[in-house]
Amino acid sequence: MLNISPNTINQALEVKAFRSFDKSSLSSANRLFTRWLVGTLILVIAFMMLPWTQNIQSDGKVTTLRPEHRPQTIHSTIAGRIEDWYVQEGQLIKRGDTIVHLSEIKAEYFDPKLVSRTTQQVQAKEGSIVSYGQKVIALDNQIEALNTELDYKERQLRNKIRQTQFKITSDSIDLERARIDLEIAERQFNRTDELYKQGIKSLTEVEDKRLKVQETRAKLVNVENKFETSRNELENNRLALTSVRYEYNQKIAKAESDKFSTLSARYDAEANVSKLQIEAANYEWRSQYYFITAPQDCYITKALKPGLGETVKEGDPVVSIMPADFQLAVELYIKPMDLPLINPGREVRFIFDGWPAFIFSGWPGQSFGTYRGKVVAIDNTISENGQYRILVAPDESEKPWPKELRAGSGAQGIALLNNVPLWYELWRRLNGFPPDFYNSSDNVKEPKLKAPVKSVKPG
Repeated sequence: MLNISPNTINQALEVKAFRSFDKSSLSSANRLFTRWLVGTLILVIAFMMLPWTQNIQSDGKVTTLRPEHRPQTIHSTIAGRIEDWYVQEGQLIKRGDTIVHLSEIKAEYFDPKLVSRTTQQVQAKEGSIVSYGQKVIALDNQIEALNTELDYKERQLRNKIRQTQFKITSDSIDLERARIDLEIAERQFNRTDELYKQGIKSLTEVEDKRLKVQETRAKLVNVENKFETSRNELENNRLALTSVRYEYNQKIAKAESDKFSTLSARYDAEANVSKLQIEAANYEWRSQYYFITAPQDCYITKALKPGLGETVKEGDPVVSIMPADFQLAVELYIKPMDLPLINPGREVRFIFDGWPAFIFSGWPGQSFGTYRGKVVAIDNTISENGQYRILVAPDESEKPWPKELRAGSGAQGIALLNNVPLWYELWRRLNGFPPDFYNSSDNVKEPKLKAPVKSVKPG
């Protein structure tokens, strides 16, 4: 029966009495399959509507948050030979503990009293500086004495010049008087000679007058010589004044030259003292580098120069250490296209090598065995592998990371992003779109626009 008509006769007939009805009806398996198909479709639709946490996955390794807490190598500051080891590999040592003792291998540092003898040289040079200073003081006193003596000499010569000028004035008066006396004596002689020719005066009187003329002329010559002597003495005194200035200026110039030479030698000595002080300080500091000490509390990882008597050069690695106190972190590398999705404070979940975990990347709340962290640093420049490095530190509000973790262990990081429906995530991945990147509309402030001010032209 096809049951095409809306009028059914199933109620009027006993269906079970006829075998044809059993052969023409639907089986229970078909109805069960239909129910399962509809139920599965409903479950798939419901499953596709579940929330999914978008994420970025990357492999990284465990490191430390601060650079000084990372594994490091201690180098030799000076060249030397290994004499003694005071530690062994795996040993925990404190800051300042001696690791190895070096001896000197350079000939210029072999002297065991090098520092004390260099200090003695410094003291000797400092003594010479004091002597140079005293010599400069003595030369200053000498220059001052020469200036004082020059002043006294000039005053003395000026007094002599003044006295000579007075003497010249007196001699000029005597010279004028001698000339007048000579004129008088000549007139008397001439008058007596005329009287003698007239027979009034005797020859004796004429001879007396002639003798007096001669005496007066001799006196005039004497006075003239005396006057010229005084004038010459005045010129000599003036020349002496000039020469004494020149002489004392030469002495003062020589003393000043000696002073400047002494100052130059003093400055050279001070420079040598500074150089020797630097050398003495360098020698003293060098002696402290004979013992290599621990820069911090650490474990001795590996001795890189194990043999006694082995020589090391300046800057050669001697031993590698691992700091005892450190704060772990994980460094991850992300692609440039994912860089805008990462910001400081972003949550990251980790799976560490050696710690089992059961994880659903889209449902972090249903995962087991993961550890939580937060992004603390993002590099501003791209790395050599073409990706950007980020540094993730533990989240102190969650369970702590395992204490057994060591720097260099592997870690798989999952940076959690936005929550989207599962169907949207499948559609995004099928089309190759990146994860969503947007800001909350509540935090976006629309700019306030102002009406433009119209300019009014003056009438």
